[in-house]
Amino acid sequence: MEKKIRIVMAKPGLDGHDRGIKILARAYRDAGMEVIYLGLR
Repeated sequence: MEKKIRIVMAKPGLDGHDRGIKILARAYRDAGMEVIYLGLR
């Protein structure tokens, strides 16, 4: 059994512009990777 690639993502700052990181997270999930999205930090 092959291990999934696991990616941890977080968006620093408080400007609220998180659309880009959400698009990347979806693309990584669609490619079969496990995404842990911590949100705005």
